[in-house]
Amino acid sequence: MRVIVFFDMPTITAQDKRAYHHFHKFLIKSGFVMMQYSVYSKLILNTTMANILCKNIRKEVPNNDSTIQLLMITEKQYSRMEFLVGEKRSSILDDDRRLVIL
Repeated sequence: MRVIVFFDMPTITAQDKRAYHHFHKFLIKSGFVMMQYSVYSKLILNTTMANILCKNIRKEVPNNDSTIQLLMITEKQYSRMEFLVGEKRSSILDDDRRLVIL
């Protein structure tokens, strides 16, 4: 089972930034791994442990204008996730155009 946390937190004031860093550190200490910016996931053994983890996350939610979403999915559902990546572009010339004749 996986628990995925999506969060959107304001970082306008110093207090907002502290709350963001506190929540981010909490996720890292809890064993979450970043999938994308503001999207973290953790592998959990069973539903009971997932519910305990979600309860702990609810305790750490800051009181500012944050949006935090929790999603519990099975490993089978997680394995069906598709990763779509755009075309890789490079500005480095790797052919004979970079040859300089003196």
